[in-house]
Amino acid sequence: MTAPRTESLRAVASRPGRRAWRAQTPVVAVVALGGAVGATARYAASLCWPAPPGGFPWATFWTNVTGCAVIGVFMVVITDVWAAHRLVRPFFGTGVLGGFTTFSTYAVDVQKLVDSGHARTGLAYLAATLLAALAAVWLAVTATRRVLARRQR
Repeated sequence: MTAPRTESLRAVASRPGRRAWRAQTPVVAVVALGGAVGATARYAASLCWPAPPGGFPWATFWTNVTGCAVIGVFMVVITDVWAAHRLVRPFFGTGVLGGFTTFSTYAVDVQKLVDSGHARTGLAYLAATLLAALAAVWLAVTATRRVLARRQR
């Protein structure tokens, strides 16, 4: 009677989905760890440079812009230069930088500004963050590729 039960447990444990989950466990762990590091750094920035009520949320703005620039540099380095360990990208790119950049706080900041009667500031913040973040990624990628090309000459 115990032999069939043991056999069924082995069959369940050897299913492809279960093996795939076990293979992804380290990835999930490093994303969580990196996210905790990035979110802590972001939160510390918001404590150091709090936005006054109705004021432009500079800490969140610069956190997002800086994080996007670092993402641009990082992606060039790990795709064009360095064959990184398989957990580096999930840890740093998804975890640390994903936790550091805070587009959810950005959306909440915009909503708070609009709700408190500072719609112009909210819309300026909305547009400025989007444009600056996209520009930061583009400039960082372009500058990093140029620096790397010069170093190869």
